[in-house]
Amino acid sequence: MGQRSQIARSFVVAILGTFVMVLSARAQHLQQGRWASKDDAVARRLIELERDWAEDGCKQKGLEEAFLADDFQGTAPGGERYDKAEALKHDASRKEHECRLDDAKVRFFGNDVVVIYGSERAVHTEKNKEVMRCLVWTDTWLNRSGKWEIVAAQDTAVPCK
Repeated sequence: MGQRSQIARSFVVAILGTFVMVLSARAQHLQQGRWASKDDAVARRLIELERDWAEDGCKQKGLEEAFLADDFQGTAPGGERYDKAEALKHDASRKEHECRLDDAKVRFFGNDVVVIYGSERAVHTEKNKEVMRCLVWTDTWLNRSGKWEIVAAQDTAVPCK
């Protein structure tokens, strides 16, 4: 092997090694994620959309159609799976009031994936009496071509505090 080809080979190995290190560092950064700061504009906007969804049980305006992905999948508190079409169905006989978002914490995984951990509550009628229902949930948001969409949701009913 000539000196030129040995130099070229060493150069290629060095470039590939650098490329692998950069990809590894980027992958590690994406896996660790970061919590949003209180003044993060994206996080504040996504929390407002979560608030709209939490309050929609009272308003029944279907606002979530704008931010649920077409391939959305959710898991209801009872374990049932549902898609976007089912999430958009509104039961006019189910009346809720005092709907509110209690809290939401935003964690970024790179620039295009966000997981929001939150809780909400609402009062609804169950067996002819009003009861408070509290949920804790995890929603996964994906930025697709500049538009944030929820692609997955997991809701769990918990005792209200």
